[in-house]
Amino acid sequence: MQNKPSIYQHILTWRETHIREKHFILILSFVVGILTALAALLLKYLIHLIQDFLTNRFSDTGANYMYLIYPVVGIFLTGLFVRYVVKDDISHGVTKILYAISRRQGRIKPHNTWSSILASSITIGFGGSVGAEAPIVLTGSAIGSNLGSVFKMEHRTLMLLVGCGAAGAVAGIFKAPIAGLVFTIEVLMIDLTMTSLLPLLISSVTAASLSYILTGTEAMFKFHLDQPFEMERIPYVILLGVFCGLISLYFTRTMNWIEGIFGRLKGPYRKLLLGGLLLSILIFLFPSLYGEGYDTIHTLLNGSRAEDWDTVMNNSLFYGHRHMLLIYLLLIILFKVFATSATNGGGGCGGIFAPSLFLGCIAGFAFSYLSNVFDMTPFLPEKNFALMGMAGMMSGVMHAPLTGVFLIAELTGGYDLFLPLMIVAVSSYLTIMVFEPHSIYSMRLAKKGQLLTHHKDRAVLTLMKMENVVETDFLTVGPEMDLGELVKVISHSHRNVFPVVDKDDVLLGMVLLDDIRNIMFRQELYHRFRVQKLMTSVPARLYNTDSMEKVMRTFDDTNAWNLPVVDEEGRYMGFVSKSKIFNSYRQVLVQFSDE
Repeated sequence: MQNKPSIYQHILTWRETHIREKHFILILSFVVGILTALAALLLKYLIHLIQDFLTNRFSDTGANYMYLIYPVVGIFLTGLFVRYVVKDDISHGVTKILYAISRRQGRIKPHNTWSSILASSITIGFGGSVGAEAPIVLTGSAIGSNLGSVFKMEHRTLMLLVGCGAAGAVAGIFKAPIAGLVFTIEVLMIDLTMTSLLPLLISSVTAASLSYILTGTEAMFKFHLDQPFEMERIPYVILLGVFCGLISLYFTRTMNWIEGIFGRLKGPYRKLLLGGLLLSILIFLFPSLYGEGYDTIHTLLNGSRAEDWDTVMNNSLFYGHRHMLLIYLLLIILFKVFATSATNGGGGCGGIFAPSLFLGCIAGFAFSYLSNVFDMTPFLPEKNFALMGMAGMMSGVMHAPLTGVFLIAELTGGYDLFLPLMIVAVSSYLTIMVFEPHSIYSMRLAKKGQLLTHHKDRAVLTLMKMENVVETDFLTVGPEMDLGELVKVISHSHRNVFPVVDKDDVLLGMVLLDDIRNIMFRQELYHRFRVQKLMTSVPARLYNTDSMEKVMRTFDDTNAWNLPVVDEEGRYMGFVSKSKIFNSYRQVLVQFSDE
């Protein structure tokens, strides 16, 4: 008896029959925008709920010793949640999205639609010195990916929906639709074509609109321009950009170094001990490091005199020491990366969006404050430079100058400072590019050759996989075989290359048909020559873990047409030919292209 189609199958069939795919993608992008905005608002609500509950009775005038306890509890609870409930690694959210786009063809695990929300709300609510934006971007991308998977969309559409989810998440949490679109194009490297532009715009605008409806139309950070930008300040704006670029370099390099230390620790409790101890001490000494740090940004952007700025030192041992403000801020710049790395390394969950904004605001403020203390000319408005510093740090850390400019302008309503924001962002980006070719998000994948970029040729090579181009129908021969035995093998093969392997299948060399053509029909020589004497060394060896970009470089360097593939122990696995690569390349290019 034949099974009847399920309701789910009926829905899929009805959709395919009645809704054209390009129209359905627009519908999905609208739904993704709504869902990502709701997810972003839920995350912000949970974080503020936990923070207010834990800190509403803290003293502003002295040290609060609960700062030593809360962060450890937070990353401990997060670690338990991830280890026993999620049972998967959910750190490095943006890197995971880049990997999904580059290697998994837009597929993100279903649990990512909710696991990062809960984990990061616990981490940040209890004081973890990280941001909520990277987890919500992963959540948004997971929503797009899994919604597309439910309706059996092809992988090219899944990649677009991943971008829609990321754009909606950024637009929803920051109320910044342009920044959401630009972030997706610039950081996630989704190609901007007429096919992809409209869905990305729909998700961004929908998410931002819903956030405006539910939380009001005010910008995330209030900012009022008291002093318009003057052209004579341009050299100082450029210097601020260079300063932010150098801090971005310090932040990136130090974070990688600290992550390496945590990575070498065995067992989660050792990581918790080191991360919790470091984080608690830093937050106790510098309470501004507690959570996302957005209160500090509000203070520096809206303060106009020393009494306002001194509130940054509330709750700390520095309270009441007005002359220590600059030292306090410089120490925060120095130690913020340790607090962020300790949070994630110890078992917490969070991103670097908020730390970048936080550090940039402090860097810009400190730069102008120091200049004004020494009475340099012209006068540099602290709040203006704090705003510009945020764009500089975003640009440097993420290698995304456009994202930095549009995000800060939309976050604060500071459109009157658009020109200096652009100058700072470009200066910072050019500075860090001298030292680091990849952003903090993409460098892990770039080292493994798994990064998809706007370079179409490299992007196609990234999408190709070694196992799909390895040919295994080459007949192997042993080094002790004589010419007669070799001729028998040749008679059963349609190839002209014969890999030589030992008893453990380790590749020793190869025999080319052209090299033995003049003797292979002389039977009197069949027992005189052995394969060991007839074989030649291979031009190069490819490893089964090599990226396709490295494979193509090896072909170019050797001018070979066929190259052997071995594993890490040198065991023969097959051959890769240029013709096979070119055929596979053309197939992937057709699938990859939107045109």
